[in-house]
Amino acid sequence: MLSRIYSCAVVGLDGVIVEVEVDYTNGLPGMTIVGLPDAAVQESRERVQTAVKNAGLHFPRHRIVVNLAPASVRKEGPAYDLPIALGVIVLAGFLPHDAIEGTLVIGELSLDGIVRHTRGVLPMAAAARANGFKRMFVPEVDAPEAALIPDLEIIPVKTLADLYNHLAGRQTIESYLPAGDLLEPLFIPTDFSEVKGQEHVKRALEVAAAGGHNMLMVGSPGAGKTLLARALPGILPEMSIEESLDVTRIYSVADQLPTGTPLIRYRPFRSPHHTISHAGLVGGGNIPKPGEISLAHRGVLFLDEFPEFGTRVLEVMRQPMEDKVVTISRAKGSLTFSANFQLVAAMNPCPCGYYGDSVKPCTCAPAVVTKYQKRISGPLLDRIDIHIEVPRVDYEKLSGNKISESSESIRSRVQAARDIQLARFTNPSSKSTEIICNADMRIGEIRKFCQLQDEGQSLMRAAMSQLNLSARAYHRILKLARTIADLAGSEDIQSAHLAEALQYRPKSMMG
Repeated sequence: MLSRIYSCAVVGLDGVIVEVEVDYTNGLPGMTIVGLPDAAVQESRERVQTAVKNAGLHFPRHRIVVNLAPASVRKEGPAYDLPIALGVIVLAGFLPHDAIEGTLVIGELSLDGIVRHTRGVLPMAAAARANGFKRMFVPEVDAPEAALIPDLEIIPVKTLADLYNHLAGRQTIESYLPAGDLLEPLFIPTDFSEVKGQEHVKRALEVAAAGGHNMLMVGSPGAGKTLLARALPGILPEMSIEESLDVTRIYSVADQLPTGTPLIRYRPFRSPHHTISHAGLVGGGNIPKPGEISLAHRGVLFLDEFPEFGTRVLEVMRQPMEDKVVTISRAKGSLTFSANFQLVAAMNPCPCGYYGDSVKPCTCAPAVVTKYQKRISGPLLDRIDIHIEVPRVDYEKLSGNKISESSESIRSRVQAARDIQLARFTNPSSKSTEIICNADMRIGEIRKFCQLQDEGQSLMRAAMSQLNLSARAYHRILKLARTIADLAGSEDIQSAHLAEALQYRPKSMMG
């Protein structure tokens, strides 16, 4: 009589329940695995056989067939070792068939039977609860992550022998109970109080944080662009539990959860090098995995040396910036990854870095400067709301003892502005629950919430004709002005708010 164990596969960011069927068949002793397994799953034959023997159990000398159903879902990775081993133990008569009813099993086995870490545990646990499973056997190191899903008993398994003794009733493994509060105080790696000078850039970052706007900083080397960008996550609003789980799920699937951190509570800050491929940035591969823009979901994607990134790499980012998701299509199907990130880019004004600098002269020819700046396409620049120049900091400010405003006090203003936006967009009459900040507004919301008074209308009309603004740029200025008004606690967009928003438009660096 065949044994049936339930396990889980990860497709995209979601778990899919997999039935592991184990049975005898006629033929020479050995094990065959069917059901669209990859090389890592095929190799589990040797791992399972040795682990069962080293757990002190007899491996049956029969021809064993393992079927992973549904056969249409590709099975990858070593997470099926433990369920296959359990299926063999049940089939050999060491355990009753009903010993693991209503249970999901995942885990990689080492040759001595130790159960190793498996990636994607969080979406697997979510799939287990959604499909009515009451308990789950997971590797001991992954128990804190699986325990984030409520109403699911988590049994942390250290070795195959321990699990066998537990199921045989010889030695019980205690269920995992989360210890302590997961909501630890927010860690701010770079505080705004450490940044000397650059008050207008800090103000631009505050506006960007309050409305979720994209930003481009232009300045000579050493002016502090990277330091300012690294300080941005510290003034963003703290993540809700739902947002934390959303981010943790992506990091779990990408196998990038920090050790000892089952739940990511801080907003991600990703800073890929400019040599990254487009698949590394937006995701992809033979079996698609999340890229840097998905790992920056709910956080900040910082692209330093912006023009040095490949043209194709930057252009594939345009659609995810608008849609907040990235869809990767392959012949076998398409997968969608979340990508609701805030872009902060930094660049030098020219290859030598000193074009327009007040102290050091530029050594680049005008044609070289123009070519360098044109590496970033107009449509991509159009999607960036805030363009700001970062000048060098003078000696008096650098050497002074004046302490700047802390990230905490700036964050309180940002949080107040975000609360105003949340109340506006969750208003039953607006029907815009998926919009959480001003940068997400569509045309309908802009028309409703960004109305200008007569003075603002004439200012905007003059700006449109003088700056040759596109329709997209017009709407982005209105969104930016709405954020500045929210920071000021103003119901209406005043002309002063609109004037500040217009200051953040790109100025011709060649002028």
